Amino acid sequence: MGNTLHQNNNQLVTAFKNNEQKVMQEVYQNMFPKFRNYVFNNHGNEAQAKDVFQESFISCWRNIKKDKLKENSDLEAYLFTIAKNKWTDYLRSAHFKKMVSDEGLIAMRSNNEEQWDEKEEESKLNALHEALKQIGASCKKLLTQFYFERKAMDEIAKDLQLTSASVRNKKYRCMEKLRALAMETKNNG
Repeated sequence: MGNTLHQNNNQLVTAFKNNEQKVMQEVYQNMFPKFRNYVFNNHGNEAQAKDVFQESFISCWRNIKKDKLKENSDLEAYLFTIAKNKWTDYLRSAHFKKMVSDEGLIAMRSNNEEQWDEKEEESKLNALHEALKQIGASCKKLLTQFYFERKAMDEIAKDLQLTSASVRNKKYRCMEKLRALAMETKNNG
């Protein structure tokens, strides 16, 4: 892995403080597969691993900029710990428990419930359409480009004049907002 592994920890921290993109990218590429394996082994998937790791990477970078990382601390271990804690928080969240509960219910449904499923799916779809109307233009544009137009993150970042890291973070937040709005709409109507 490039020059990153040959740099000592203090050099890595200095590189993060100076926003040295190449070093930060190498750390990201070196650490993400380890975290992805951790998520896969703990009830997660690729998309969840990417979202949580992106958010963790940004938190790590912010903490370094604010001098919160103790001197001589291992930056990669620090990043992994942040990511691991965020994943644990996600697993403990009501959203995850609801998702697991829904998956469990779906597995238990019999064929006699297919008509109910169609009504439920229609209700979810209507809630999603209503949530999309309320989510805001920038989130709607980002989610449309990613999920419907299937554009790559780099392409979306270029279009929105943001960094790829910012786009991943924004996508995560937009999805959380969309889920909350859809759930609220479904529960109220």
